Amino acid sequence: MPETAAIQADPGRWKALIFIALAQLMVVLDATIVNIALPSAQQDLGISDGNRQWVITAYALAFGGLLLFGGRIADLWGRKRTFVTGLIGFAAASALGGAATGEAMMLGARALQGAFGALLAPAALSLLAVTFTDAKERAKAFGIYGAIAGGGGAVGLILGGFLTEYLNWRWTFFVNIPFAIVAAVGAYLVVREPAGGRNRSPLDIPGVILSTLGLVALVYGFTRAESAGWSDAGTIGLFIGSAVLLVAFVVTESLVKSPLLPLRVVTNRNRGGVYLSLGLAVIAMFGLFLFLTYYLQVVKGYSPVKTGFAFLPMIVGMIVGSTQIGTRLMTRVPPRLLMAPGFLTAGVGMLLLTQLEVGTSYAGLILPAQLLLGLGMGTAFMPAMSLATIGVDPRDAGVASAMVNTSQQVGGAIGTALLNTIAASATTAYLADHAAGATTPAAQKLVQLQGMVEGYSAAIWWAVGILVVSATIAAVLINTGKPGGGPVAGSGEGADDEVRIPVVAH
Repeated sequence: MPETAAIQADPGRWKALIFIALAQLMVVLDATIVNIALPSAQQDLGISDGNRQWVITAYALAFGGLLLFGGRIADLWGRKRTFVTGLIGFAAASALGGAATGEAMMLGARALQGAFGALLAPAALSLLAVTFTDAKERAKAFGIYGAIAGGGGAVGLILGGFLTEYLNWRWTFFVNIPFAIVAAVGAYLVVREPAGGRNRSPLDIPGVILSTLGLVALVYGFTRAESAGWSDAGTIGLFIGSAVLLVAFVVTESLVKSPLLPLRVVTNRNRGGVYLSLGLAVIAMFGLFLFLTYYLQVVKGYSPVKTGFAFLPMIVGMIVGSTQIGTRLMTRVPPRLLMAPGFLTAGVGMLLLTQLEVGTSYAGLILPAQLLLGLGMGTAFMPAMSLATIGVDPRDAGVASAMVNTSQQVGGAIGTALLNTIAASATTAYLADHAAGATTPAAQKLVQLQGMVEGYSAAIWWAVGILVVSATIAAVLINTGKPGGGPVAGSGEGADDEVRIPVVAH
């Protein structure tokens, strides 16, 4: 396979990985870095409490809604060109956000960041997929990428806390500019895209419209449920509208000649298992980030910087799980034997956190729980990222990569809304039962904190169950065998959609 040989002989592929990973880190950081800066930005720009959520939601809607379109643009226009364009656009949008003088300018900048992120993220993953085709090299590359994809959110909490406390909230936006410029220049100089990997079919306009509107309605439905409630007419309307639009999208994709999302990409048993198990795991993960941040800051009284650094054990666990355990075992065992135990290990870490109390020791409970979470997620994320793009026709690599990001984005929206609602309900019930007995200000404050922790604990129990389901899906649906030591199927032009690596007997 001459193309594969050319890719394997490319001396710049490891340099290319640096810039691809840097861009991915920037996108993942942005999902959490702004959260810590939000209170300061809200005060400076005069954003109302009712509109505050839109600083987060505007980004999530644009990013989640346009991901499939962004993946298809990467296949059509070229991944390198899409990647560099996404980086430049993201930098410009970040500059606009950092310089915002009012609410409208801030929300517009966040929506633009999401739109350019939707170009950038699928292009980054698909570039990685077509650049590293040797199984052992691919394991190392995806180990690094998986550690960033999993741990970047926690890094964002550290960086966000540091920048907000010691500089200014505007630097949580400006910090993206050097990341983007370095990654864009480096990618332009060293990234090589294999020939013959573009999909020059006409753009599926009905598919673009239906998928974008359907995903936006779905993400916004979960976001709205968090504030307005699950029984709110608007929330229910959004879910119904999303279901109708996404069903229409699937029907359209089965009929048109050149679909935006070829159904073979998602109906493949192994890739379908990856998308589903990854999306569920992210539900648990995003909910935890939210609860642990509030627990450490509100209940324990940590500063933003101290809160950020309190997440370091999770980052260490992610890096070890992804680059040491996952990378070393990926070419030796079938992916399900990494993913299922990984999600279960993370579930054990989550189980420890159900024991949270107001006076819980950080070193005694939170630190070991985070290490287990990080180890488990890092071990599972790495083979998942790789398996999601193995065996895909190079012309579909962008849209297959977009599906990974879509499952994560939708999972994040569901996790934040669903688990927050569960926590709020449990807190309300606890306060209703115990408030009458608190007669002094000190007792009332203690009951308030205990109610919050009771809510977090109730929601974390759900997260444990979700991770068990995720592990079960990975064990049952993903049945491909371990990759060999040679080129990975799907690395050359004309590779079929099936994962053509040896399948072990069951």
